[in-house]
Amino acid sequence: MPCLLLKTNVTPEPGAGQRLLQQASRQVAQALDKPEAYVMVALEHSCPMLFAGSDAPLAYLELKSIGLPTARTAELSALLARLLNQELGIPAERVYIEFSDAAGPLWGWNGATF
Repeated sequence: MPCLLLKTNVTPEPGAGQRLLQQASRQVAQALDKPEAYVMVALEHSCPMLFAGSDAPLAYLELKSIGLPTARTAELSALLARLLNQELGIPAERVYIEFSDAAGPLWGWNGATF
């Protein structure tokens, strides 16, 4: 059920986008103690974006999950910022992350809801 959307103005080097997706999927599953089989990760890159009036490398992320533990959002923020810096060279201070706890009945999958 976790879904991570990554939007950035960076154009990844060949292979970096796929590595980022694979690392994010595995690390989010581990951090949330959820099976990776339920984790979805999407990357939108090369997006026209500004932060603080600058188009220097930046990213906006949304992480939604049923039962998202608010006590762990700081840890998740550090994990995701570190990953973006490693894979795309985006400094942590140029990353915004929105965390959302989704109610099971409002999360659809396989023709039903959780």
